Amino acid sequence: MNDFLVSWQPRILSLLRFITGFLFLWHGSQKLLGFPASQNPGGSLSPLMIVGGILELGGGILILIGLFTRWTAFILSGMMAVAYFMAHGTNAFLPIVNKGELAVIYCFVFFYLFFAGGGSVSVDSLLKKGE
Repeated sequence: MNDFLVSWQPRILSLLRFITGFLFLWHGSQKLLGFPASQNPGGSLSPLMIVGGILELGGGILILIGLFTRWTAFILSGMMAVAYFMAHGTNAFLPIVNKGELAVIYCFVFFYLFFAGGGSVSVDSLLKKGE
């Protein structure tokens, strides 16, 4: 059983990366493009929100396809840590109270991807094979 699980580990890592990138890019799309429509439309965006939207959309796409995975994940992990402390951490200490669970999860999934890489099904993996 252990050999089976170990053999699937790189593919499941790719699946985690793909799903995380897919979910993350929509945060940026919602901010920058207004799609999908938000339940809380906020009007014009601050410069910080525009930068966040660009990182979410562009970084989400890079994570989704597995291109420059480690460095993109490092940047996005830091961005989510900053987002947590700026938007949630000032309201209460516990993420369950300050509604910051998603920011914390994204932060640590991206931190894991920084160390683990994109997995076997990624553009990074294809480029490595072509060397």
